Amino acid sequence: METVLELTKENIQQVVDASAEKIVVLCFWSSQNPESVALSQTLTAMAQKQMGRFVLAKIDCDHEMEIANYFQIQSLPTTLLLSEGKPIDGFSGVQEEIQISEMLDKHLPAQWQLKLNQAKALLIDEDFQSALVLLKDAYGDSPNAEIALVYADAELMAGELNLAAELLATVGLADQTSYFQSLKAKLALALDAADTPELRLLQQASDNEPNNISLLLDLVKALHQAKRNEEALELLFKPLSTDISIADGEVKQVFLEILTALGQGNQLANQYRRKLYSLLY
Repeated sequence: METVLELTKENIQQVVDASAEKIVVLCFWSSQNPESVALSQTLTAMAQKQMGRFVLAKIDCDHEMEIANYFQIQSLPTTLLLSEGKPIDGFSGVQEEIQISEMLDKHLPAQWQLKLNQAKALLIDEDFQSALVLLKDAYGDSPNAEIALVYADAELMAGELNLAAELLATVGLADQTSYFQSLKAKLALALDAADTPELRLLQQASDNEPNNISLLLDLVKALHQAKRNEEALELLFKPLSTDISIADGEVKQVFLEILTALGQGNQLANQYRRKLYSLLY
């Protein structure tokens, strides 16, 4: 359903039915009443910027008096909140946006909950990167276990094992549900798969020859292939912090290639991009 719509006799049942799943804000207004026109504009702007937290249904009382009479509207403007087909709150006259927001917040889901729900829908479609952007925002708004579990799941799907492990480590004992246990098991399996004998040999060879840049680059590329990007970037950043042009710039080039492969919206890429900028400037 649209975020903002005109309520008429033809679509009223559809809107009432929609209120079973989402709060519907009814705005009774008239073009003959300047205050109600102003309030309608305020509510429209709020609905458009609140990411679909509610549906705004505007009733033009110059043409839909039957609907106004049904809801026993005595004056204009009047605003009602509809849930499961019944008015649960509202006000008459004009209020400031902050007052309206305070009233809405009593009944509407939090912004983080909305972002979490949108991210879950994106994950079903395997759009990991878009989901991760929403989950990062939601977790910043409210770093709770409900978000952390879905966030960790998305990082696992995207192959970011270290970030997934960090998120799971924040989940307290009371929130370690069956979902948490399944994610822990998935992480353990992914870590085992990423720790191949070939990688261990490369790691040992690089440890034995810490100044051998060729071995270091072979190890880093193997780590990247195994989705162990944080380890790869950290290994590259150490020599870069000493000499930004080391190995004729080859270390920097591989570093940048990994950042590019991770993508602009990737949290780890952004973190190490900032680290590189600190060396350059």
